[in-house]
Amino acid sequence: MSFFTAGMVCAHHHLYSSLARGMPAPPKTPTSFISVLENVWWRLDAALDLDTLYWSAALGAAEALMSGTTAIVDHHESPYAIDGSLDVIASACAMVGVRSNLSYGVTDRWRDGKISSAADAQGSMSPEAQRGLRENERFLKAGGRGMVGVHAAFTCTDETLEAAANLAASLDVGVHIHVAEGPDDKDAGARLESLATDKWLLVHSVLLDRKLQGTIVHNPRSNMNNSVGYGNPVKWANTTLLGTDGIGADMLEEARLAYVKLRESDITQTPDTVWNWLHNGYNIFPEASRDEVRWNYDNVDSAWHVAFTPGIRCTDVFIEGEHVVKDGTPTQFDMSEVRAKASESAARLHKKLS
Repeated sequence: MSFFTAGMVCAHHHLYSSLARGMPAPPKTPTSFISVLENVWWRLDAALDLDTLYWSAALGAAEALMSGTTAIVDHHESPYAIDGSLDVIASACAMVGVRSNLSYGVTDRWRDGKISSAADAQGSMSPEAQRGLRENERFLKAGGRGMVGVHAAFTCTDETLEAAANLAASLDVGVHIHVAEGPDDKDAGARLESLATDKWLLVHSVLLDRKLQGTIVHNPRSNMNNSVGYGNPVKWANTTLLGTDGIGADMLEEARLAYVKLRESDITQTPDTVWNWLHNGYNIFPEASRDEVRWNYDNVDSAWHVAFTPGIRCTDVFIEGEHVVKDGTPTQFDMSEVRAKASESAARLHKKLS
């Protein structure tokens, strides 16, 4: 016996991070959120090329599908491989069969090939930010499904933030941006207040100090891992979605963690709140609500039951009526080949980082 759900939606992913597992240790142990970014993630994205990116995205998308996730909202950065990067991710997701909504995270933190942890708000837009905006515009105008990506306010000048907001408005899409994730971005609310619209995705919002228009995307596992605090989304009236910030795309597991973290802050909360966060993902991917995921557990009668039942895993997935995962095995691609190619790419990537 099994129980069924619709397809899961990961509302914030970084598919480029799939090959980070096993990467060489950073040059120094991070002691703060900004040092995690500088010593781990910004080094990683700078080492990416388009071939590595393809297999990283393919692996991440494949693992998402095998976890019952049929749609991914991805936020990408690769400062030395910007042009065409969104096409590469789209191609990898299409090969796997997972739906994708993509954006390139525009930033001013790279200037003259050197990294700067923060951008001068009154400074001029960097060449890298201009290339990122062009990549978003090119992809969207060519018919790609996505948004205009922005890394975070604290790594962007006011000129760049305004340009991204204007581009998104002209293309009738939202901006996908990290907001007040850590103390270095604590002023994000003030800087974005006049720009944000209800189409925006406000990712994290841990230290957000005012209401912004847009949808909040909560990533509890990542926030715990980066020690940035608890961004309790129920304190805001905004619609909330659930993401992973690149730590896989097992949304059932993410939801269980989200519930106990929420419950820790408020004993009156129930798993239904988090289940609604998952359901809200269909605002972005309504067609995923028509997918069918079969799980290896029966007699599930409520979100409470799911929250306290260990070992629930996806066995079968149907997308548009097609049986794309059968008895735990994908039917449209060779998982062994994806893992082998990803392993080869990871070895090349890690060599660059060592």
